[in-house]
Amino acid sequence: MEELLRTNDPVLISFLESILDEAGIKHFVADGNMSIMEGSLAMIPRRILVDADQIQKARNLVRDAGLEHELRPARDSC
Repeated sequence: MEELLRTNDPVLISFLESILDEAGIKHFVADGNMSIMEGSLAMIPRRILVDADQIQKARNLVRDAGLEHELRPARDSC
């Protein structure tokens, strides 16, 4: 899995999960439990991970939603 983005914004996470679900893109929100353990101080961002074979499609959806500034830099394909 590859990291699509990371954020502390629960509304953004919910929105992105919705558009990824609608597009049939499997994803996982990592570090959610760490945020709970820290006392919800928003020090540890949650990461949205997407299967490597669907990362480009997911990145395009995020761009289409006007949230390109939230994306993590693309990994080089060496």
